Formats: sequence, C-alpha cells, structure tokens
Amino acid sequence: MLIAAAVCPCPPLLVPEIAAGAAPELDGLRAACAEAVRALAAARPERLIVVGPAERAGRGPHAQGAAGSFRGFGVEVEVRLAAPAADGASGGDDAGQGPSPSLPPSLAVAAWLLEHAGWDPAVPVEGLGVGEPLAAERCIEVGRELAGRAERMAFLVMGDGTACRTLKAPGYLDERAAPFDAEVARALAAADTGALAALDEELAYELKAAGRAPLQVLAGAAEGAPLKGELRYDEAPYGVGYFVASWSS
Repeated sequence: MLIAAAVCPCPPLLVPEIAAGAAPELDGLRAACAEAVRALAAARPERLIVVGPAERAGRGPHAQGAAGSFRGFGVEVEVRLAAPAADGASGGDDAGQGPSPSLPPSLAVAAWLLEHAGWDPAVPVEGLGVGEPLAAERCIEVGRELAGRAERMAFLVMGDGTACRTLKAPGYLDERAAPFDAEVARALAAADTGALAALDEELAYELKAAGRAPLQVLAGAAEGAPLKGELRYDEAPYGVGYFVASWSS
C-alpha cells in the first residue's frame, strides 16, 4: 500500500555541475526536492519505487545500485541508484524491451537527489523507466501492481510539466500549456488521483509534458490510499513547468 509519495521534476540542470554558472537559479527548486525526499524517508517506507520518463533504451525496471552518468551533458558526474551496483543491476521492462545498461536521465537525476538528501541505502529502492507512449490505462495498472508489493510503499515520481510556457521554451509558447500545468498543480496539491488519471494523453504529448505517464503511474498506485497533498514548488523557469509535491498519510 502506498503510504507516501514525492513528485519532482527531472531536468539535468538540477545537478549543479551541469548548470555551472546558472546553478543558483535553481537553488529553490533543489531545496524543495530535498525536502520532499526527506519527507519520504520520514514516512519510514519498507520500499521505494522511483518512476521517471525514459526513451526506449531506458525503459523498464532498474535495480538498486544501477549506474547513471551525466557525461552526455558535458560533465564527469556518475551516480548509483541508492547503493553500490551489483553485476547485472539493470533488467528488462514491462513493454517487452531488452535490458538497459544504465539509468535514463530522469532516474539519474533521482539517484542524485537521493544521494544528496542522504537516503538510507538499507531501504530497498527500485527504478522504473516509463515510455511516453504508454497508455493511461496501462500506467494505472502498473501503479496498482507496484503499490501492492509492500505494506509500506513509497514512490518518488520524476517528471516535468509542459515545455511550452514561454516564447523561449523548448516547445515555444502554447496557450494551452498554462491551464494544463495549473490542473496538474491543483491535483498534486489535493492528492487527486482521479484528475491525474484523467490527464489528456494527446494534449500532454503536444505540450511536451514529459511527466504525464509517471504521474498516471502514481495515480494508479495511490488509488484508495488516504493521502494528503502538499505542493512545495510550482514554477516554470526556462518555460518548462516544474512541480515538487509531497503526499503523505
């Protein structure tokens, strides 16, 4: 059963070495993410599932200790998912893809957050990379199945909002983006699983909302759980919607 959840965005710019001179611009976001992860630890879960968007190569489960790297972003920063890796740490996925040798960027950012928030490696952690095309119904089914793996389950959900909030945003300005993000923020603040489950897949794709599928996995996991929501951060630096939220019982 899900007893706690945190939602964080997953831009690699959260890693100060990548942001370089612009790092202070996201200090408030980093602090909110750290608070959300510490709140997860305070709930004393038996297991943590980290869910984030992934391209084809990074989809599926990633075991505790799986490796990630930010070399593709120009820095020599490597991470492990909550513990030193064992041989063969990563495996296949729920959609029939082959094994992935490393964490997708979203889960690498999650690994960095867990490390810097002082996550206890004695609490088992598993990562799951979710592909953008995964239908809402399947996302919800996956969430339900994952939530049933332990009596006290926690989720760390990585995913950005729309990327169309300003003229300089990656997806340019789209007037539909702000209302979409506002509904996500409202749902996160209220722990409204029905609203997350009902997010429009096609609209999310058009607005480049990379967190849609992970959020709908959360919606499935939290069905029927008596959780309260707290929205810790809701801004759109660089024209991309970033949310940080905590759900607790």
